Amino acid sequence: MKVVVVESPAKAKTINKYLGKDYEVLASFGHIRDLPAKDGSVDPDADFRMIWTLEDKGSKRVSEIARAIKGAEKLILATDPDREGEAISWHVVEALREKRALKDLPIERVTFNAITKDAVQTALRQPREIDQALVDAYMARRALDYLVGFTLSPVLWRKLPGARSAGRVQSVALRLVCDRELEIETFKPREYWSLIATLATKAGAVFDARLVGADGKKIQRLDIGNGKDAEAFKKDLELATFSVANIEAKPAKRHPYPPFTTSTLQQEASRKLGLAPAQTMRIAQRLYEGVDIGGETVGLITYMRTDGVDMAPEAVQAARRVIGKEYGDQYVPSAPRKYSTKAKNAQEAHEAIRPTDMSRLPKYVAKYLEPEQARLYDLIWTRTVASQMESAELERTTADITAQVGPRKLDLRATGQVIKFDGFLTLYNESKDDEADEDEGRLPPMKAGDPLERRRINATQHFTEPPPRYSEASLVKRMEELGIGRPSTYAAVLQTLRDREYVRIEKKRLVPEDKGRIVTAFLESFFRRYVEYDFTADLEEQLDRVSNNEIDWKQVMRDFWRDFSAAIGETKELRTAEVLDALNELLGPHIFPDRGDGSNPRTCPTCGTGQLSLKLGKFGAFIGCSNYPECKYTRQLAATGAEGDGEGSSENGGQPGVKVLGVDPDTGEQVTLRDGRFGPFVQLGEGEKPKRSSLPKGLAPSQVDLEKALKLLSLPRQVATHPETGEPIFASIGRYGPYVQHGKTYANLGPGDDVLEIGANRAIDLIVTKESGGGARRGAADPGRPLGDDPESGKPIVVKAGRFGPYVTDGETNATLPRAMAAEAVTLDEAVALLKARRAAGPSKKPARGRKAPAKKAAASKKAPTKTAAKTATKKTAAKKPAAKKATTKTAAKKAAKAAE
Repeated sequence: MKVVVVESPAKAKTINKYLGKDYEVLASFGHIRDLPAKDGSVDPDADFRMIWTLEDKGSKRVSEIARAIKGAEKLILATDPDREGEAISWHVVEALREKRALKDLPIERVTFNAITKDAVQTALRQPREIDQALVDAYMARRALDYLVGFTLSPVLWRKLPGARSAGRVQSVALRLVCDRELEIETFKPREYWSLIATLATKAGAVFDARLVGADGKKIQRLDIGNGKDAEAFKKDLELATFSVANIEAKPAKRHPYPPFTTSTLQQEASRKLGLAPAQTMRIAQRLYEGVDIGGETVGLITYMRTDGVDMAPEAVQAARRVIGKEYGDQYVPSAPRKYSTKAKNAQEAHEAIRPTDMSRLPKYVAKYLEPEQARLYDLIWTRTVASQMESAELERTTADITAQVGPRKLDLRATGQVIKFDGFLTLYNESKDDEADEDEGRLPPMKAGDPLERRRINATQHFTEPPPRYSEASLVKRMEELGIGRPSTYAAVLQTLRDREYVRIEKKRLVPEDKGRIVTAFLESFFRRYVEYDFTADLEEQLDRVSNNEIDWKQVMRDFWRDFSAAIGETKELRTAEVLDALNELLGPHIFPDRGDGSNPRTCPTCGTGQLSLKLGKFGAFIGCSNYPECKYTRQLAATGAEGDGEGSSENGGQPGVKVLGVDPDTGEQVTLRDGRFGPFVQLGEGEKPKRSSLPKGLAPSQVDLEKALKLLSLPRQVATHPETGEPIFASIGRYGPYVQHGKTYANLGPGDDVLEIGANRAIDLIVTKESGGGARRGAADPGRPLGDDPESGKPIVVKAGRFGPYVTDGETNATLPRAMAAEAVTLDEAVALLKARRAAGPSKKPARGRKAPAKKAAASKKAPTKTAAKTATKKTAAKKPAAKKATTKTAAKKAAKAAE
């Protein structure tokens, strides 16, 4: 028996069918070891010694593998063909050695770029050893990320209340978004005018020509900068005589795009399919690992983490055959197309992302796939086949027009483009971000010397526009251009920025949150080198050289740590005033926007003499007056309205981070929106115990107005009467979110329910369902989204919203979804794998509880405690305090470790 180890159970299931009874295929479920969340896991003083520990699930996996290899012929490591896959294989071997389970067992490392029978069997015939250079590159990257996160994040927590974390690549990506926002805020629009003449040929064909010159001088786009000049040109053109000076038609070609890499797949899936990079990679993973196609489980695409654009010769020939059959021989170029990547180290020279079998047309496999899988497969297949098609043939025509006004000559130009042969465009055209489409109109027939008739002259005013905010696709493209990070990590980086609430998405564009801008400004002020694009790209290049076995990974770490630790040390002496001065300077255009009246934007609108400045409070940053405490003006970081208008300000001693929404018509008290320790909330008045209400999940602070705030403050509200008891049913918001209540029965609202709008029928349904014992404690009436039946047990599997996040269940076993996995995108196979892993992990570990005291002792315990008992209780309470401190330290360590990822 030969034991094969792969990462995922889906991959194991597919490969097991290919190999037969002489092989046992096991899944490691990803990494089995990790750096523990505590200081010293990477020790620079011990030459960057790394302490790896088995996670709970990892320990079970290692035990399973150890049992399987007893008496086995060999151990075959078949994890993914990249650095991460190499590292997983290395971890498996190291963990087995620690258990002394290997002995003299032969170990082989095999890789394949596609999960097909031929690819797997070919790989088994070409084994190799674990590539230590790739493992070293993985360890260097892991150590760098750990040290940056573990040492830099605590600095942020101390110096910037409200900041979450910093990361080596994450912080640079955030800087890109913030820099773009600053460009937009400081942009000064510039006026310019265009003049378009609508002309007609002798045959009556109409076309447009643009003014491009006058009196022998060229006119550029911005040269006509005011209406007066534009009107003068317009008058001349209205009096001019027009004729064709010259006409030129040139042939041109457009060549197809190369097949997908990880980066270009994420970009196009975002533009064409509206998928976030994390969703794209998750769906692609399923297509790679294997899908049941007509009773056969097969991988539909090659490995989806790659920088390579080349394809195997047999794949190229297969694509050419499909093109000839489906589109005709005229679409097949005379020679196969060869592509090469510009990346300095293309993910170990992997193939591009392509279908494993070109003859599997999207229309044939769609019925076996989920909708999102079918759309992504169609995109990959189309791009791959188009990459081997004939070029498109175009004709670009330029007509130069002369306008004669007495002795003055004005020059105009008309352009047109027509497609003579569509070539690859018949199948595929790449989407673009923020680029105007080319003019593909055809110019009418004309020749030099032909007179032209003037139909009308239009003078149009324009203003230059700021650069657009990044979309997820354009940010991925920019990061790749700068050499920041690795394409395979981009999805995780973008997700982290959103999870940390450093950015939000509005109209498919990335907008930096205030806390993200403050973090970026702080890092640019005191750790500038480590968020510079060139420095980060150079570090990536060094990691590539490590993977090529050109330099020692520990030398890279020594060079980095020497300067980085010194920079960390310098921040310990930073005074709050220095931090605030630096932030005020860098964020000035954002937090103190120009009022447009020439006045100083930093002058306090309340006292008129104080200077507004950034302040750091318990719950984050806010703007306050320098004359505090005499002047108690405060407002939120970004000014949303005119100073002093009450929008986002509190002029009479309000707390920082307070926005005044208006006045309650019943009580006459102010209604405010505030930032609290546990999130945003609305508050009525300022009394000792003012009425408050948290914002329900999904309701953004920017969406809260006075009307909505008053509705929230009116909670709990009666929404129905119980049909049996006649008692009221209330709706409100509690610790675990919105709920309805009848007496002592509580039922949480489902994802589609609105606590402010829920009606009587729905409320009664939730309560009755809960009282009859249906559903779980939370979301009792939520049936969840059906995914299908478990192929082994036949039980129906659904995905539901739970107290600790979305989860999948078959009615007996529940498995929480990983953070990166969206509930709306989870597939049946993914759910089956999660449930299988949860069952394999055994029952949840619950804290031990003491047994109930016997009746007599319980009764005795109700008596008043004696003095001795009171002293003992006091001592016990005091003894427990250090434990609480220890727990706090452990929590901080966990935060730091998470930041290091």
